[in-house]
Amino acid sequence: MDYQKILNTIHEDTSYHNAIGKVASYIPELAKVDPKKFGMHLYCRNSGHYSFGDSQEKFSIQSISKVFTLTMAMQILGESLWERVDVEPSGDPFNSLTQLEYEQGVPRNPFINAGALVIADILVSNLDDPKNDLLEFVRKLSGNNEINYDLKVAESEKSTGYRNYGLVNYMKALGNIKNDVEPILDFYFHQCSLTMSCEELAKAFMLFANEGKLLGTEEKIISKERVKRINALMQTCGFYDEAGEFSFEVGLPGKSGVGGGIVAIHPSQFSVAVWSPILNPKGNSELGMAALEKLTTLTGFSIF
Repeated sequence: MDYQKILNTIHEDTSYHNAIGKVASYIPELAKVDPKKFGMHLYCRNSGHYSFGDSQEKFSIQSISKVFTLTMAMQILGESLWERVDVEPSGDPFNSLTQLEYEQGVPRNPFINAGALVIADILVSNLDDPKNDLLEFVRKLSGNNEINYDLKVAESEKSTGYRNYGLVNYMKALGNIKNDVEPILDFYFHQCSLTMSCEELAKAFMLFANEGKLLGTEEKIISKERVKRINALMQTCGFYDEAGEFSFEVGLPGKSGVGGGIVAIHPSQFSVAVWSPILNPKGNSELGMAALEKLTTLTGFSIF
């Protein structure tokens, strides 16, 4: 498979001039990002790396970080994790309060904001230094010790994160949050502010395409069985209320973030990350969705 030729075709056929969406503006720091940025990086398990555009420029990964924190929480709690967060698609916006009230404080899945806040609570309960431990985990998966938080983005999220304050306080009132609200939100705002490039994300997500092992050393990070669960959640819940559309158009497990990044994997084949900050009305990268649809069409590789 000539992946570089396919990526070149995607690059030629996909232009920000045709996009009708907008860069995220509700987090002030994200509103400053150049809408013309566009990069893609594919990491094939057998043949290595392929890329185009701004694939090595770091950006705010936002909700893509929820896959990393979920993986850490599963390592700590195992199956008992699912007593506090469900595994169903939400069908609602990622920051919905209404659904949380209806379901008595148990979030639909770990990728909506309420679910990720429960995961953050678990990590704050079980780790001495959760912010540093998350950094070390992501650095290990990506093979880059320079990955860090963007403190300006974290502060920007804190100053505008009223709905997240509402979600975590409401869940605490219903007994599904164990720690004080402030350290949970501090950790959550930092995790969303992680900055990584498409290349670094593709390397890190190879874990989920390689049965929970680091490609190269084959060091086992998480069990094959748990990777199966994480990939299933990415397939059904990784794009909020557009998860069905992503399955229909692309057909890969993946996760998006409002920084404009999307990462997807094909088990035993490849991991791929794409970044374009122009978002569609559902909060997913407009060009990223189009690029990944072209990828699975041109390669014939989807999980269906």
